[in-house]
Amino acid sequence: MTATTPTPKVAGLLLAAGGGRRLGGRPKALLEHHGRPLVEHAVRVLRDGGCGPVHVVLGAAAERVGARADLTGCSVSVNPEWAEGMGSSLRAGLGALAATGADAALVLLVDQPGIGADAVARVRSAYRSRSGIAAAAYGGERGHPVLFGADLWVEIAAGAVGDQGARAYLRTHRDAITLVECSDVAQAYDIDTVEDLRHLR
Repeated sequence: MTATTPTPKVAGLLLAAGGGRRLGGRPKALLEHHGRPLVEHAVRVLRDGGCGPVHVVLGAAAERVGARADLTGCSVSVNPEWAEGMGSSLRAGLGALAATGADAALVLLVDQPGIGADAVARVRSAYRSRSGIAAAAYGGERGHPVLFGADLWVEIAAGAVGDQGARAYLRTHRDAITLVECSDVAQAYDIDTVEDLRHLR
């Protein structure tokens, strides 16, 4: 009888705490996309891409987001230090996932609606071990989403400061990253400015 390798448990980690400073203080999680809050769209992308459980980190206007968005089935944490930047939300999210037994976390940003389930599924399928890293690439350039094996979470969280998130860690370990080309199925633009709102529908 042949032993089968268990399917890896890849959690989805959605960073949705931003206050939209360059959008006049409109929290990004609450921007409308296809008639619903952007955070709902991103949660669906993670689920449709095969991630579970899904954890959402909120920050700016967290109470309003919780009241407006349907986050049923997600675990949610509120980052009180969201104004410090993405690093604090990444730390909060990885810390919350530590008790889930997940083998990896696939990190998605709420303000990139051009990244859909196909890109998430591709990066998820690049999981190889609890010490591995994989990331979507666009024309060969690293982007999101990014997958971090669970054995790396403590080290990544320790270096996640300011608005850099895991950028410094990824630069230092670039030779260890499995890049997964996604430019044929996704667009990696950010919703940062009023002009960027044209991408929302």
